[in-house]
Amino acid sequence: GQRATIAEIATAFEVSENHLTKVVHFLGKTGWLANVRGKGGGLALGESPDRIGVGAVVRQTEGHAVVAECFGEDGGSCCIAPVCHLRGVLGEAVAAFYAVLDRYTLADLVANRQQLATILFVGRPARPAARRSAA
Repeated sequence: GQRATIAEIATAFEVSENHLTKVVHFLGKTGWLANVRGKGGGLALGESPDRIGVGAVVRQTEGHAVVAECFGEDGGSCCIAPVCHLRGVLGEAVAAFYAVLDRYTLADLVANRQQLATILFVGRPARPAARRSAA
């Protein structure tokens, strides 16, 4: 597929190039994204999209999100923590959230790739295709 540059992605999603550069660097360290240099370069997946789990990406990028103070490493300072049932309910909800995400891969999310490209890159000037030498 065609590679996109950080500038093109930042424009399509209306985000800061500086912030996106940091995200790209982070995703590159995970192996999910590769930066291809040179003519026709840009960003490319570092792994097949059917091997990139949505749950894994969210866990890696969001860290261990604390949904309530009592989920913190120190247990928080909530005065009702010893008798509160909310922690168990929230823990179950977080587990269910990740269980659903774990059922999907990046391939599932981009199954309608052409439709996504049409919406995201409308008006984007096409880059010339790399010339192939005759074999």
